[in-house]
Amino acid sequence: MNQHPASVSSTIQPGPGLSLTYGYGTDRGLRRELNEDSYIAADPIFAVADGMGGHEAGEIASGLCVRALAEMPQVTTGERNITASLLQEYLVRADASIREATGARAGTTLTGAVVVEQMGVPYWLVMNIGDSRTYRLSQGRFEQISVDHSEVQELVDAGEITAQEATVHPRRHVVTRALGTGDETEADYWLLPVEEGDRVLVCSDGLTGELPDEEILRILSTVAAPQDAVDALIQAALRSGGRDNVTAIVVDARNVANDDGTGTTAPRHTPTDGDEVTLPRPAASEAVTQPLPAPVEASTDQDGEPGR
Repeated sequence: MNQHPASVSSTIQPGPGLSLTYGYGTDRGLRRELNEDSYIAADPIFAVADGMGGHEAGEIASGLCVRALAEMPQVTTGERNITASLLQEYLVRADASIREATGARAGTTLTGAVVVEQMGVPYWLVMNIGDSRTYRLSQGRFEQISVDHSEVQELVDAGEITAQEATVHPRRHVVTRALGTGDETEADYWLLPVEEGDRVLVCSDGLTGELPDEEILRILSTVAAPQDAVDALIQAALRSGGRDNVTAIVVDARNVANDDGTGTTAPRHTPTDGDEVTLPRPAASEAVTQPLPAPVEASTDQDGEPGR
């Protein structure tokens, strides 16, 4: 395994109220020379970035993105008071640092969930830019919370193709928003009450490109421990072809209570070797294929072992 995590804390964060248990992992896949995915799994932030650009540029972009998130003071203090506006501020910083480091020749997607508390009630603050995804399994219901920023999603929304047709469309890997490249860099946000037993999956498209939602749900529903679920998802993606980097984070929520102590009840495509890669829209695509300037040091971990 080749992994690019930001600074992470332990996989279990107990407390007097909401308790989170989580697992995380990444694999470069069976056809990629490099792993351009990066992630952060540190209460209260759980996010995955999928770099675009090749020639190590994607690796730099995704690494800069998650390191920007890791600089948020709440990662050190564990406070659950992050807001969407604060997140966007750090994403603007990430966008600027990626453009400076790569000359706007590389970009990255980003998706994830941040645990926040308002008046003693915990929420999932889900963010998304690009086509990596955040799902939630809650009270028996499994749904994709994030909405892809991709050309095929626009076609689906317009009723020109079906969701099933989108999975095999020749332009399914072209994203319409990304950090570090292009004109649209603002993330979308959702705020959802955390419910007892919630399981959240954050992943790159290397997972969803290999496994249908039905298979993802089967694994999330039958594998109890978050780390075991992550390992099972990654192995299933590899068995299905492993054509891209695969990264996943699974977070379980327990002991969910509001301020009264009662349970809360309150969602790429120009391969040179037959592989598929995520790409920005054509105008930006021409830029990211150009050589990078002098290499930029990325302080991501590449020790080849899965995260725990």
